[in-house]
Amino acid sequence: MYKYFTFFFLICAPWMFSCESQLDLYPRSAVSSSADLTENDIESLLIGVYNSVQNKPGRESYITFDLIGGDLINASAVGGGGTNAFISNILRPEYGIIKNSWIGYFKALYQVNTLITALPSMPESARKNQILGTAHYFRAYLYYQLVTRWGAVPILKENTQETLPRDSEESVWAFIEEELSLAIELAPSFGSDLKGDFYFVSSEAASALMARAKLSQGKKDEAATYAESVITSSLFQLDDFGKIFRKQQNSEVIFAFENLTMESSINLSTLFYTYAHPLNGSYVYKPNTGAMNMYSSGDLRTSISIDTYEGLDVVNKYPSGQSGTDPLVITRLAELYLISAEGQGLSGIDRLNELRNARGLGSVSASSEQQYLDLILEERRRELFAEGFRWYDLVRTGKAQEEIGLADRELLLPIPETELLLNEKLEQNPGY
Repeated sequence: MYKYFTFFFLICAPWMFSCESQLDLYPRSAVSSSADLTENDIESLLIGVYNSVQNKPGRESYITFDLIGGDLINASAVGGGGTNAFISNILRPEYGIIKNSWIGYFKALYQVNTLITALPSMPESARKNQILGTAHYFRAYLYYQLVTRWGAVPILKENTQETLPRDSEESVWAFIEEELSLAIELAPSFGSDLKGDFYFVSSEAASALMARAKLSQGKKDEAATYAESVITSSLFQLDDFGKIFRKQQNSEVIFAFENLTMESSINLSTLFYTYAHPLNGSYVYKPNTGAMNMYSSGDLRTSISIDTYEGLDVVNKYPSGQSGTDPLVITRLAELYLISAEGQGLSGIDRLNELRNARGLGSVSASSEQQYLDLILEERRRELFAEGFRWYDLVRTGKAQEEIGLADRELLLPIPETELLLNEKLEQNPGY
């Protein structure tokens, strides 16, 4: 992939640097795409989009929901104390993680829009449609990240120099569904065109993200339907947990960023391991007490998810240390089992138990829908730990204040203060 990224950089450098200073201020600038791009240029633009979407938002963007969801805390914290102060400190309009992820998502969106604008210059072909489907997937993915963090955000269907107000949250969700419908139709099939390569966007990856988007909106029946379409496709199977997070070929991952060292700054493992650990790290964050205690005896996920080294608790899902980078899993089959189980309500408990059994645990039962939802959320917490789900799982189910004591305003992230200064049409989220 590196050779393609290098070529992308060379042909696109004039565009990138001509607008970089403006993009640093607010990602709304535009430079017209060339009408004379060759098919090879388009392919290189596509590789550049993969790189931008992966890297621009920064490494903490992948674990933000774990940080503000109470499962990760500052490594210097004692006994899990200070969790709410830790969360409130992050959720400030001037905090770097908040600012960098907002700017990064919009910078990546600029690259996606540039690709979509350039595609008409490419001759009609099946490959052109596949690239278009991939671009629409990424636009949906970026807006999913934006809407789950900030709610209402400006919808940019094309790059513009105008400042824009926030579109309603409902409009953003509708746009995400439109983009994913196009991606499902146009993106290459995982089974045939991609030959099982989960490092590239597929139609099935778009269906998986659609299932997630539907569940996020409370469209449970539709979420379960999309999840089941992937589960029953026979393209994926639940696999050994270690394979997923030890960069081994497996049958469970649907889409992941390959995250090659030479072209990526997203090295999560350095945040989690101590310097004295054989893998080395700077030990910025650690699992909170609740996260360390949530795995029961026999759970096959335990040693892959968490560890204790010389008395210090560590996240163990990203084991490359300072020497490299780990794959960034975006969607995998286990999540779809949990989406299907939640979407179907109590009648979907078999899906929950199939996942539990695959992870070495016994089956469970529930006497009410509320008890069942609690079981689902606990299983999601164990399965998806340190993968960027916890905070939004609690927010979307109305449990964030009850479970971790979030303030009312902390159910959304604040708009970065620099963006409010640069765009007077933006309005801050309530309470900030």
